[in-house]
Amino acid sequence: MPTADRTTGGRGTRWLWWLLACVVCTQTALNLARPLLSYKAIALGGDALAIGLITSAYALLSLLAAVPLGRLSDRTARTHRILLVGTLLLVLAPLLMAVSSSLPLIAVAGTVLGFGHIVFVIAGQGMVARCSGDADLDRNFGWFTAAVAVGQMVGPLVAGLVLGEGRAVELAVPILHALLIASATAAAALLALAGLVRTVPAPVVPAATSSGETGSPPVFSLLRRPGVAPGLFVSLALLASVDVLTAYLPLIAEERGISPAVTGALLALRAAFSIASRLLLARMLRRWTRRALVIASSLGSAVALVVVALPWADRWWLMAPALAVGGFLLGIGQPLTMTAVVLAVPERARGTALALRLWANRLGQVALPTGAGVAAASLGAAGSIWFACGVLAAAAGAGRMTRDP
Repeated sequence: MPTADRTTGGRGTRWLWWLLACVVCTQTALNLARPLLSYKAIALGGDALAIGLITSAYALLSLLAAVPLGRLSDRTARTHRILLVGTLLLVLAPLLMAVSSSLPLIAVAGTVLGFGHIVFVIAGQGMVARCSGDADLDRNFGWFTAAVAVGQMVGPLVAGLVLGEGRAVELAVPILHALLIASATAAAALLALAGLVRTVPAPVVPAATSSGETGSPPVFSLLRRPGVAPGLFVSLALLASVDVLTAYLPLIAEERGISPAVTGALLALRAAFSIASRLLLARMLRRWTRRALVIASSLGSAVALVVVALPWADRWWLMAPALAVGGFLLGIGQPLTMTAVVLAVPERARGTALALRLWANRLGQVALPTGAGVAAASLGAAGSIWFACGVLAAAAGAGRMTRDP
């Protein structure tokens, strides 16, 4: 685990432990609730296109709020308050989903869920950027995203265990129970947040420019910096592909006769291998460059997910190895794009740059699931995965322009 660095003021990095605990709780709740959006939509008669639109609604409000939240994170000395707001929204969203009785209401609940997630993550990533030395960014972002992947593993696994072996149309009561568990899990993060408030170091005051300017530079000037735009696109492709997989694997499994319990285990397997790659990230960076790893993450995961979409991969034991390899490779790119974007901008703009990255992610989460829904409507549920693979292949080309140390 990280040791003290230039911004900790001698207080060590206990704050990072508490932050990781918050991340695990909130991301477990989030990823427990996310597949339930699909299952509840199926139970209410939703088709592949409806699931795509609901998945897009999850990211919609965040498009408007991401950059302003990032600027707020750069300015405020009380980032933990932003974390608190995000956590409370993640407590509320599953409860809203539980009482939703129509597809539009499910979309509203999904929007609240997505907004709570981006509020929390912008504050958390901003805290890592401001409280870590430059040499520790890859490692600390690796730990942060590993904690996210723990939630991505545990959440679907719990959802699958609660839902059991029934078909989606028969699971009204188990879905309700799973949503209540999601809300309670998010609430547990409030305890870790209390520990974080006691140990987080004082924020670093951004250094003034030669002209005396201390504010964050305009967004478009950040986009023009070398490596920023490619990093945003790679990040967008990786995250949106995970979202498409999370949203459509239940539908693919339903078509192939695979139970929700097994589907949850498959999603958990993907996340477990993402955790492994993020924990090994520092070791991999000693052998390969950041650019090489980003390209391998994008292109390799595209090839792995192609296998999941193939018609003959209609048994869980055929899908599992592909999801394991794909999960390992998908896990590599996200922390690396965080570091690439942070190092490409002035220190006073790091929170804004990370928020811009999340804005791009949300743009992808609106556009790509909609495109995946159209592909699924015409080609079947597996068409959504084919669509995501094409985007990942394009991201591999953009990865060639990723900034190395």
